[in-house]
Amino acid sequence: MPLAKIEVRKSRPDHEVAAMIDAVYQSQRLALHLKEGDRQVRYVEHAPDRFAVPASRSDNFTIVEITMFPGRTLDAKRLLYAEIAQRFVAFGIQADDLYIVLHEPARENWGLNGLPGSELK
Repeated sequence: MPLAKIEVRKSRPDHEVAAMIDAVYQSQRLALHLKEGDRQVRYVEHAPDRFAVPASRSDNFTIVEITMFPGRTLDAKRLLYAEIAQRFVAFGIQADDLYIVLHEPARENWGLNGLPGSELK
């Protein structure tokens, strides 16, 4: 049950936002073997003056952060990075304007259904 967040500094039409959310979700399904419907993806749009980026980056600069249980292989992570990057090209986002960051807090640091994630089956 990864939690994903897409952060951008460029306004996009609703259909494109929905497609970007789906691109991250489908990439996770493929690379992380998520069950269908295990979809927690947020889209956050910042005003450009509230999202500073290196001068070498364009207005398409995008950060995708995914928080998930630890334990995925490096190969799975490589596939996830490649899938997201490949799918985001359709939105004009080139690889050099895309940062993908994974966070893997220990299961006991997840609170789910009122319990530590380490106590869930």
